[in-house]
Amino acid sequence: MNKYEAMFIIKPDLAQDDKESLFNQIKEVIAKNNGQVISSDIWAEKRKFYFPIKKYSEGLYYLMNFNAASEAIRQISSTYKVNENILRFLIIRRE
Repeated sequence: MNKYEAMFIIKPDLAQDDKESLFNQIKEVIAKNNGQVISSDIWAEKRKFYFPIKKYSEGLYYLMNFNAASEAIRQISSTYKVNENILRFLIIRRE
C-alpha cells in the first residue's frame, strides 16, 4: 500500500446535501478499491480560478489523504473522471 494525496475541484453551486453526498462518493471509491482514507477536509471554499474550467470561474477545493495499492489508482481515476460534479482532480504519491 502506498500513500497518496488527492486534490479535487468541485462545482461551487452544489447544495450542502449534494456536497456531503459527493464527498461520501469520493471516499467510497477508495474503499471499493481496497484503499483506506486517512484524512479528508475542505481546503478552500469558492476559490477563484485564473481561467474558466468547464464554464466555472470558481470552485470548492477538497483535499484527501489515503492509502491504496498502485494498481488501484487507474480504476480510481477513471471513476472520478466520469463524475460531472468534479471539475478537476489530481492524485500524487507521497513518501
